[in-house]
Amino acid sequence: QAQLAESGGGLVQAGGSLRLSCAASGSIFSINAMGWYRQAPGKQRELVATITRGGSSNYADSVKGRFTVSRDNAKNTVYLQMNSLKPEDTAVYYCNAEVWIVPAPGYREVWGQGTLVTVSS
Repeated sequence: QAQLAESGGGLVQAGGSLRLSCAASGSIFSINAMGWYRQAPGKQRELVATITRGGSSNYADSVKGRFTVSRDNAKNTVYLQMNSLKPEDTAVYYCNAEVWIVPAPGYREVWGQGTLVTVSS
């Protein structure tokens, strides 16, 4: 089994910053890509940012230039630094990772429980 635990969500005013963290734990052999998705009320879950094990990142157009994804492979942790937050960034943010869970071979997709980010205007 493997678990992802997010932290760092909360309430912030527009223009402010938050940093989300997501730590993977359990019977982990390796982690491939990690990333963040979000789901706003009444909307579908959407990709925010992803990062490969080697550090290559990808962002949704709506967050480019404001959000930065990073990871610490030694700690099995991924971060999302969110700056210049807007009310439309309000959503539950979910961590996602491709995890090789021993003893079963191959990577599996694992999701965290989500952390709420609320941006007030």
